[in-house]
Amino acid sequence: MHIVQTILALALTLGILVTLHEFGHFWVARRCGVKVLRFSVGFGKPLFSWYDRQGTEFAVAAIPLGGYVKMLDEREGPVPDELRDQAFTSKPPSRRIAIAAAGPVANFLFAIVAYWLLSVVGFTTVAPIVGDVRPDSIAARMGLSEGMEIHEVDGHRVDSWRDVNMRLLERAGEHGNVVLGISREGRRDNLAAALEGWRLSDDNPDPLGEFGVEPWRPDIPAVLGEIASGGRAEAAGLRPDDRIVAVNGEPVANWFELVETIRSAPEQTLELTVERAGASMELEVTPESRTAEGGEAIGFVGAGVAQVSWPDEVLREVRFGPLAAVPNALDETWADTRLTLVAIKKMVTGLLSPTNLSGPITIARVAEASVSSGFEDFIRFLAYLSVSLGVLNLLPIPVLDGGHIVYYTIEALRRKPLSEQAQAFGLRIGMALILTLMVFALYNDLMRL
Repeated sequence: MHIVQTILALALTLGILVTLHEFGHFWVARRCGVKVLRFSVGFGKPLFSWYDRQGTEFAVAAIPLGGYVKMLDEREGPVPDELRDQAFTSKPPSRRIAIAAAGPVANFLFAIVAYWLLSVVGFTTVAPIVGDVRPDSIAARMGLSEGMEIHEVDGHRVDSWRDVNMRLLERAGEHGNVVLGISREGRRDNLAAALEGWRLSDDNPDPLGEFGVEPWRPDIPAVLGEIASGGRAEAAGLRPDDRIVAVNGEPVANWFELVETIRSAPEQTLELTVERAGASMELEVTPESRTAEGGEAIGFVGAGVAQVSWPDEVLREVRFGPLAAVPNALDETWADTRLTLVAIKKMVTGLLSPTNLSGPITIARVAEASVSSGFEDFIRFLAYLSVSLGVLNLLPIPVLDGGHIVYYTIEALRRKPLSEQAQAFGLRIGMALILTLMVFALYNDLMRL
């Protein structure tokens, strides 16, 4: 059932973004006088299709990993004389550039509208309040300590740990100072420390953790929430709302201590002291052995933590009026754009490992998680993915929209198109590069599984 949900989440996410992207091409092509033959969401054989009054076929195909707009084009076959003026190839370079750019522009416009909507509706976020600070880290050198709230990173406002992570990711591998605007007990201050070429790990980069900061969290007692059907916890007789007081006679302070104890005891019988409805009892559970990243064997019993409420004083309501939300939406979209460009640059220069490149499996898993988390998380995920799609499509690589824009720009400057041989050579290079990236991203996805 979980796999079905993940596949549906992927289809929904890509379906929305692809439809928006291709509609951008379609809408501008129509206004430039180009006849559109087919608008397809997905590749392969159409599952169903229909035609509009202008003869355009709208189709939903079986493979939901992309889409395309097929236009009347003299390069793909003979065009009747009476339709030649509606062919894509008959239009001047400026109009072809507009059509090629319209898809990415649609992605950026969607992100702006999505962030505007979130800003107007408002959302609640957990304030970035510092918990533990790792000794000998950049955070420790600058003087961060428990209880401080981070308001700015290098002069940019941050409302959540997600914002802080994004800003720190941009600084990975750089030199110079990083400056944090903080507050504590109502007093504001700025703290700074030298980065000295600070880098992220290759396998699982964690900007915040590697910077040396652990977010503050409320005390989470060792109380069980959901119990997985067929798991070791269920077999041992554990139930939701059970409080684990001790393991093998040793008191358990909180949920994290319980998790660490179970993880370190694969296939070892543990005696649990359990409080249930005011009564105490002893139960035995043997954690199932599972292989973690890196090949380490860890224990797993199939029990989640009971829901814990965050204190009101650490929650922040973020809301803007309709007009004030416009610059905020533009700032959010630009921040996503900049982050995508910085990530590409850091991968090319070796400051960020290419193992962070993600493919459809990772997108599907994140999409499923964001759909389950609620409207705000899903819209935010869609907006970020839409910006990434727009940026990647504008890269000057043949096959992508950016490559076509480069070709048409050269044609406008030379007043004649590049030779068919040059365009075909560029197409082969572009296809090879895109296929290589796709295979590598899929490989990374499988390694993460």
